[in-house]
Amino acid sequence: MILSYVRTILLYLVLILCVRLMGKRQIGEMEPMEFVVTMLLANLAAIPMQDGAIPLYSGLVPILTVLGAELVLSGLILHSVGFRKLLCGKPVILIENGKLVQENLRRTRVTLDELTGHLREKDVLDITSVQYAILETDGNLSVFPYPKERPASAKDAGIHPKQQFLPVTVIEDGYFSRENLRASGKDESWLKQILKEHHAEIQDTLLLTVDAGGKVVWLGKEYEK
Repeated sequence: MILSYVRTILLYLVLILCVRLMGKRQIGEMEPMEFVVTMLLANLAAIPMQDGAIPLYSGLVPILTVLGAELVLSGLILHSVGFRKLLCGKPVILIENGKLVQENLRRTRVTLDELTGHLREKDVLDITSVQYAILETDGNLSVFPYPKERPASAKDAGIHPKQQFLPVTVIEDGYFSRENLRASGKDESWLKQILKEHHAEIQDTLLLTVDAGGKVVWLGKEYEK
């Protein structure tokens, strides 16, 4: 029984490592090739997990082989446009200049119900307001309404919004990051001053962030009564 636990945990860690090595795209929308690789890895790991009679290396070798093939193919896709089109396909225009490209709809097997459903997800109810709709290689639909149908931006309205900055998390759930504190350009005396202003300690802080504009956000923990 203990051996089964150890095998399962080891294979679990190996799968996590494989997904990390394949890149963050595996976590979001996947290309067809990436989806196949992810399914293969899951199935290859499931066999030695369920059957203790199978040697552990019999599961690890195919997993690492698939991982190696994926890394090689990813490198080829990165450097070869032709190879990229072969394995990943290319975007397909479904609506062009307000007109449905019916041939492309049939070729991609996208029904009108599916198309209008994707448009509703983009807050588009009137299909005639769409100038371009492009089916991307990961299955997402990019929608571009006619300029007159788009919401006015700050630039269009002549408004000059304030510059925004990316906040740096200094404390998260009671954990203090010295690395992030240095990255924010602050020091520990500043941190002590902020905590003093909120009558709190590090362990009482749920979240503390600061951005390049000097904006500080402090949230305290709520303890159960």
